[in-house]
Amino acid sequence: MAEEKGIITGKNSVLEALKANRPINKIFLANSNIPTGVGNIIALAKELQVPIKQVDRRKLDEMCQTVKHQGVAATVPPKEYMDFDQLVEQSYQSSSSPVLLMLDEIEDPHNLGAIIRNVEGLGAQGVIIPKHRAVPLTEGVNKAAAGTLSHVSVARVTNLVQTLERLKEKGFWVVGADAESPKLAWEVKLDGPLVVIIGGEDKGIGRLIRENCDYLVRLPMGGKVNSLNASVAAGIMLYEISKQKLTEK
Repeated sequence: MAEEKGIITGKNSVLEALKANRPINKIFLANSNIPTGVGNIIALAKELQVPIKQVDRRKLDEMCQTVKHQGVAATVPPKEYMDFDQLVEQSYQSSSSPVLLMLDEIEDPHNLGAIIRNVEGLGAQGVIIPKHRAVPLTEGVNKAAAGTLSHVSVARVTNLVQTLERLKEKGFWVVGADAESPKLAWEVKLDGPLVVIIGGEDKGIGRLIRENCDYLVRLPMGGKVNSLNASVAAGIMLYEISKQKLTEK
């Protein structure tokens, strides 16, 4: 069945998934002879801020294989996203000094999967990703996470800057990995409830997010490139936090 592969097919199935506020990564519509009766789907998707993409009907045929799709399909995550407030509450229940990872425009599913694996292996409490301009939870992410996605809570939010403001209100300090920072990661005391921000390889952390960080730190580079792969940077940052916690005991 298509849904076992993370795909919902057909007008009624997609519409009912939207009405139930089921997590949906993206809705796909055939761009030739757009099917009738999809107005409600488009309107509700826009209201819920679910991305819509028009594709060639052959692309839909390939996605859905033998299942009849009626020109409409939607991809759903292999694991449901956690509510933001629930993630914060769970984090504090797990640790008096929780660590959350926030990702700014990470678009490679292999990177996101590797980051989730780092989060699980180094004992952080969860991941926050944006709804737009970023890879959602997909089967590719699940495979790259090598089985750890089932153990890591992921929240998906509309606005990262507003989310940072809410996290600060809840007692978190914000540290961003920035290749231009004069301070090295181990020159800053990384304790207390923390949000660690990792940006995409091309642009790094966005300007508004950078301005909302309490600290900016960099990882020193000795080669010709000026930054690390996002998943590697995330792993080093989380390891440094773990090391500081261990050395304080």
